[in-house]
Amino acid sequence: MNPTCASSDTQELISLYYQTFNRGDRPAFLRLLHPNVLHDINQGGSESGIEAFRLFLDRMDRCYAEQVEDLIVMPSADGTRAAAEFYIRGTYLSTDEGLPPATGQTYHLRVGAFFEIKEGLVARVTNYYNLTDWLRQIG
Repeated sequence: MNPTCASSDTQELISLYYQTFNRGDRPAFLRLLHPNVLHDINQGGSESGIEAFRLFLDRMDRCYAEQVEDLIVMPSADGTRAAAEFYIRGTYLSTDEGLPPATGQTYHLRVGAFFEIKEGLVARVTNYYNLTDWLRQIG
């Protein structure tokens, strides 16, 4: 495999991942995931499989309206991994379990994400953001 090709393919995949997220096109978003995708949730657990990811997105869409901004994607030379840094601009729409009440608060957070790629699909995504900062912004 040509590393440059693999790297550019991964760059395109991760960019498309966030484009479909921003459009709210959940079916297209889920098609970018490997069937056994592992999702490491910020300061939470890990979930496996597309159905678990779909349920996570359903909850997120109920509770939050978010857009990715200023995306930078950094693929590995062989294209099997990538990192992304971006800002998430959001509105807290509906109270999420275990979190403070939602009253339409807005927030703007820096986020880091890490990916593994298998068979041209996202096989793992791990997200990190500063929960303390989010709580301060919605407080």
